[in-house]
Amino acid sequence: MPAAASPHSPRRSGRLRRRHSVALATAFGLAATSVGLWASDSAAAPAVPTPDHVVVVVFENHAYDQVMGASAAPYINSLAKGGANLTASYAETHPSQPNYYALFSGDTQGVTDDSCVDPGFSDEPNLASELIAGGKTWASYNESLPAEGSTTCKSGTYRQKHNPWFGFSNVPTRTAHTFSAFPRDYSTLPTVSFVVPNMCSDMHDCSVGTGDTWLKNNLKGYADWAKTHNSLLLITFDEDNRLSGNRIPTVLYGQPVKPGATSGTTYNHYDVLRTLETMHGLPHAGNAANAKDITGIWNS
Repeated sequence: MPAAASPHSPRRSGRLRRRHSVALATAFGLAATSVGLWASDSAAAPAVPTPDHVVVVVFENHAYDQVMGASAAPYINSLAKGGANLTASYAETHPSQPNYYALFSGDTQGVTDDSCVDPGFSDEPNLASELIAGGKTWASYNESLPAEGSTTCKSGTYRQKHNPWFGFSNVPTRTAHTFSAFPRDYSTLPTVSFVVPNMCSDMHDCSVGTGDTWLKNNLKGYADWAKTHNSLLLITFDEDNRLSGNRIPTVLYGQPVKPGATSGTTYNHYDVLRTLETMHGLPHAGNAANAKDITGIWNS
């Protein structure tokens, strides 16, 4: 029977060295695997910024080519040049109202036409309810709304069909303001707000040039400020003119946006909603859960 190796024998020392090498290799392998998994997860994480303020402006019923590159819309095109232009942005359906619900809540909520809805008919999650629950702030600024928080169907050039927040019982009506309440001190803006022009200013009843001039006259101050204050202006349309496959303009502008960025990735209202939610660490409402974040247009 061979003699047992002494604690200091070359044979025992060799075995110990081999065991130590195997242990080290295993440890390094596990560490490398963990780092690899972490790197993979990091690479997969959406590269979306967290703006201090986001203002979303929704215009009406125009196809991409009616606005982008059009001489009638010099201001919107200047924002695209200084910000980002989504060249394959699409609405969900026709007519107007279901698109607003899709953009705001990730679902049309059974709305199929432009008829006035019963205020608070739904308690489903939406962008405003998520912001409020997450300790963030929300408001809408509605041109020609006859009074703060008014749920009226229509008044002059104002239409409820362009204001989906009134359809939700979990969104306080007090957060719906007239456009005259839009702050002059932009630092006091909510985390996310929607601006809805009236039926003329939104290009529905009036020209592209009218809407473009309205945007410049009323939101240029905010756009300029957003460029140096970690804030974002997002301009989109509810639907096209029914002649272009529902391809619509969508432009983003502000400090988080890479100037001159263009994205040909196909995006829709659900993707826009998801991106707004992701920016602020919110859950994803309705179809936004299966949508994708807007990426590739942001500053590092």
